[in-house]
Amino acid sequence: MRDNLPKRAEHGGRVRWHRTRKRGELLDFSANVNPYPPAIPWTPDVSALKDYPDDRYVTLKEEIGRTFGRDAAEVAVGNGSVELIRAFCSAVLGTDDTAYIESPTFAEYGMAVRLAGARCTADENGAAVRFLCNPNNPTGELLSRAEVLRLLDGVAGEGAYLFLDEAFIELSDPAQSVVDVSRENLFLLRSLTKSFAVPGIRFGYAFGAPDLIEKVETVRLPWTVNAFAESFAIEAFRHYDLLEESRERIARERAWLCSRLDALDLGYAPPSANYILIEVPIEAEVLVERLLSRGILVRDCRSFGLPRHIRVAVRTHEENRQLIEALEACLP
Repeated sequence: MRDNLPKRAEHGGRVRWHRTRKRGELLDFSANVNPYPPAIPWTPDVSALKDYPDDRYVTLKEEIGRTFGRDAAEVAVGNGSVELIRAFCSAVLGTDDTAYIESPTFAEYGMAVRLAGARCTADENGAAVRFLCNPNNPTGELLSRAEVLRLLDGVAGEGAYLFLDEAFIELSDPAQSVVDVSRENLFLLRSLTKSFAVPGIRFGYAFGAPDLIEKVETVRLPWTVNAFAESFAIEAFRHYDLLEESRERIARERAWLCSRLDALDLGYAPPSANYILIEVPIEAEVLVERLLSRGILVRDCRSFGLPRHIRVAVRTHEENRQLIEALEACLP
């Protein structure tokens, strides 16, 4: 039995767990899900459950390829983006390798590196993989397309990769994406379920050179994208352009929330997506419990190494108003 396993990473979106603890109804600001998802004409087809999914997901990958102008051989799919993070690390990292991860960022990168037997390093020189989340979770920092391409050009060495996570760029500024760029040393990750507000079906997808994709798909467990997730994803990609309205509405609500945070004299990282990292004047743990007592669930950022920060999703205007009222009541 391995005795060197890392601890499980902490995540937001634990609203169902809190409900089982008799917390009652909660507004979940801890999960960064599109508050204005496109309405798409999808109804689960129960008859699809009698067959195994096509584990090569040919139709699904072709639809993704058409959406982004990529060949189906450049597409990987998985049970949420986390499966693809772990599959990538298992496919490319060995026990002598290191990965560069700039903090604070998504904890699953480091988790996947360690599970693959490799090490995380603060020195980007010589690292086999450089991880970049754009926009970053939890800070919301968004690098421009030109900045990302410069970083990609700087990834040197045979077998070295830039792992680029664009899970939130669809709700931020897709013009800064490099999803159209095909390079041997680039692996680009996306998450459909955040954009279309269906995290319960678990669906992630990624792009890379065909040889790399083949390795990732070999490591991925068979049939992990279930029949409902597959059929929903196909329909969602056929209505992908509807996310433009979501971005516009999120931007308006984000600006309103920032104005209210300014009025409360709370500092925050300049946001670019559908979440805001807020610095608070008391320990995050204390504020999180106070907000929970008022039916508001936010992300405690201690697990990011930020003991006096919370992260809140941008939700609908009425829900955002309730968040501000709760903050006014709970802050000293």
